[in-house]
Amino acid sequence: MGYKNYFDFEPAIERPVVKKSSDLWFVFKKGKILMQCKEEKLLIPNRKKINRYLGGMNHIHYIGRLKEAHCYTAELEDPWDLEEEMLAEGLAFNSLRTLASNVTEDIFNLAGRAIQIINWDKDHKYCGRCGSLMKEGKAERVKLCPQCGLENYPRISPAVIVAILKGDEILLAHNKKFSKGVFSLIAGFVELGESFEECVEREVMEEVGIKVKNIKYFKSQPWPFPNSLMVAFTADYDSGEICPDGVEIEEAHWYKADNLPLIPAKGSIARKLIDWFQSNRQLSIKENK
Repeated sequence: MGYKNYFDFEPAIERPVVKKSSDLWFVFKKGKILMQCKEEKLLIPNRKKINRYLGGMNHIHYIGRLKEAHCYTAELEDPWDLEEEMLAEGLAFNSLRTLASNVTEDIFNLAGRAIQIINWDKDHKYCGRCGSLMKEGKAERVKLCPQCGLENYPRISPAVIVAILKGDEILLAHNKKFSKGVFSLIAGFVELGESFEECVEREVMEEVGIKVKNIKYFKSQPWPFPNSLMVAFTADYDSGEICPDGVEIEEAHWYKADNLPLIPAKGSIARKLIDWFQSNRQLSIKENK
């Protein structure tokens, strides 16, 4: 099947000949994902569980194999109003954002892959250059125009997020889009012709008016809102006074590890950076005692 990552997932395009009751189905409706609640745990339903609903699904794609389970994604058509019936069977549609802190990282990443494939399929039905009906490639996930030859691959939008440190403090900010009282890190999309490091410097200056130095890579995370690849960094404060831009950032302050405000839920790379900061500061305190 090809490349195999550390989550034991093998991406693929060609559907298996044999259909198994254990196949996992990532099913969406209006951006929400269908989950099975079993013993207070959220699970991706298998073919056996949702088989009777398959006739009402479109944009069906095979996405690969997770360990021994083949994985599919599909969208339930709007006219199929079966949510009450599904609830009786322990099935319900959930927000994809809430999934991040309620399932394992491999399942969340696969759910993100699944919804992005569906959106790509819906957004590229017709050629954006000549208007012809697009066709799917066979060897890779691509839409091909039979008339002008345009190729459309699933879109990935790189973005940066950075933990800015100043001594034993971290900079946290409240974005207008956040829930009330929640503070997180500075983040933003990479612009054309820009490196990740340049993006970090620009976003920090634009949003809070300070300069940073010693920018270092931390890790990355696929983030399907709507199609981001979040690339995380750490950086040290260099100069300047905090001045929120008032457009995206309403507040920003320096916080010590033992006095943080409300922060993002577990599962996001923002939370991983903040947890890393707290762990490092706690370790430093122990070593200095």
